[in-house]
Amino acid sequence: MKVIARICCDYTDKFGIPRQSGLVSALEQRIVFEPEFRDPEALRGLEDFDYIWLIWDFSESHRDHFAPTVRPPRLGGNTRMGVFATRSPFRPNPIGLSSVRLLRIEWKTEQGPVLIVQGADLLDGTPLYDIKPYLPYTDAHPEASGGFAEGLQMYQLEVEIPEEELVKLPVEKREGLRQVLREDPRPSYQNDPERIYGFTFGQYEVRFTVADGLLRVREIIPLQESL
Repeated sequence: MKVIARICCDYTDKFGIPRQSGLVSALEQRIVFEPEFRDPEALRGLEDFDYIWLIWDFSESHRDHFAPTVRPPRLGGNTRMGVFATRSPFRPNPIGLSSVRLLRIEWKTEQGPVLIVQGADLLDGTPLYDIKPYLPYTDAHPEASGGFAEGLQMYQLEVEIPEEELVKLPVEKREGLRQVLREDPRPSYQNDPERIYGFTFGQYEVRFTVADGLLRVREIIPLQESL
């Protein structure tokens, strides 16, 4: 398969990526096509759709061996489930599938036509293999059972960001960071209230602690200062 495009976003660290698409709606991402696929004709009609499917490569999670079971983070990291009953990145073929909102198409840029999307759960630079329109009459099944994941979907943390730290971020990034943090970026098996966690978010390092359901941001540091 050929890589047709790559995504450009603020998720520069696997640690802070939302666990599912659509959970963080306050950030925009850009899909930039490879030179071979920058023909606007390939996108004719796509602007009429509100959502699209992205088929992509878990490029940072390749493995040489097959593991029939994995440990989903939201189950505490100790309970094993069949790999085909999860969305774990550790799969026989490391292929991801995400539904994202298509905000607009910027037709004339130096990189050809660029898709501006919202709700992606991909690492910055992730290779995309295909893009398909989302069809609500056939792709949506609101009455379907969510299996073991159903009872976990409402889990969120309360987030506290001191104003003196929040103002370090561009205004358009602040709510996005808050949404990322409320989904709890920690591995679920880690629950040390004294530990300071950290991950990169765009051009910043975010350091925080979690105790009793409250995530407190301790520092937001521009990356050039943290080097």
